[in-house]
This record gives sequence, structure tokens and C-alpha cells, in this order.
Amino acid sequence: MAKKPSRKLKTYQTSLGFYDQAVAAPSMKAALEAFGARSNLFHQGIAKETDDPDIVAATMAAPGVVLKRPVGSDGAFTTHAELPTDLTEDSRTPKRRARSRPKKAASKGAAKRAAKGAARSETDDRQARAAAAAFAREQERRDIARHKEEAELAKARARREKAVAAAEAALEEARGEHQARAEEIEAERAALDEREATEQARWEKQRKKLDEAVRRARE
Repeated sequence: MAKKPSRKLKTYQTSLGFYDQAVAAPSMKAALEAFGARSNLFHQGIAKETDDPDIVAATMAAPGVVLKRPVGSDGAFTTHAELPTDLTEDSRTPKRRARSRPKKAASKGAAKRAAKGAARSETDDRQARAAAAAFAREQERRDIARHKEEAELAKARARREKAVAAAEAALEEARGEHQARAEEIEAERAALDEREATEQARWEKQRKKLDEAVRRARE
């Protein structure tokens, strides 16, 4: 019974910001998700599939992990890249390196080529399965990390909303207490005004009597 071939990973490359980026993924869609792109970089001509042996080897060693190097440079792709030393417009245009393809060795016979091809196909198939499994693990790791970050953000938002609600409740309670005290003070002020008016009327009445007594005494 024929064995169903595994889906092989391909290497895709793009330039975003200050970095050239590369990733081994099973499709352009998966590569765009790994790059974190919100638009189709391939249709825009910003991303492409590459068969550069150095880039392919680096990405296949870490399937699904986005590797970087300073934009426009010819250095190796790594998980952590330094910023470009020259941030001119020219440095934003990735340099095209001339590639040389190794020439095929001369065949010594159809049988020998067939045997080598079968062995190579089996090796490639094993590597493809291993790379696809590694890519799936990396994608799962990113999903878990994203879900964890979203959960932490939700908890932080809930704590913030709870703190705001508590602060607003405290403000309303303090405002009510202040209003009650202000009303008490106003009532006391009104009572003092009434006492003052009563005292003033009493004094005026007494003063008139005493003034009259003084006037009679002087006569």
C-alpha cells in the first residue's frame, strides 16, 4: 500500500522594518501568520519563497521560528539580530546575492541514479515529517503564549475595572457625607442667625429703656 507523502516545509523570506526575516513553513499563509503580517506580503512583492541553501538550512533547523538579520545585509539568519548599522533608504532594500548552483555529478548509470534517488527521497521524507512536526510544536507554543497573554490582559482589565468601581463608590460615599455635613452647618448657621436677630431685638429694647432712664436722670 503506497504511503501518503508528508507535506514538506518551504522557506519564505521578507523584509519588515529594520530586519530581513525568514521562516520554514508549509504554506505562504502559515508564513504570513508567523511573520505577523496583516496583509498578503507575497501579492505585494515584499515576501517570496527562497531556495538559498544557507537560509534554507537555518530555517529548517528551527521550523516555524522567525529568524532575522539586519535588513540588506548578507549575514546569517538568527533568532536575535542586531539593528542595521546603516539606516539609510538603500539599507531597506534587500541585497540580491548571486547564487551558484552546484552542477550535477556525471551519472555512472541509470541504476545507480535510481538507487541514490530513492535513498534521497526517503531521507527527505523523514526530514519533512520531522520539520513539519517541529513546525506544529512551534505553532502550538505560540498559540499557548498568545492565549496566556490574552488571559493576563483580561485579568488586568478586570482588576482595573474593579478598582475604578471601588474608587467611584468611595467618591460617592464621601460626597454624600460632605453634603450631610454641609446641610448640618447650614442649619446651625440659620439657627445662629435667628439667635443673633433675637439678641439684637432684645438689646435694642433694653437700650431704649436705659437711654430713657439716662435722659430723665439728667433733667
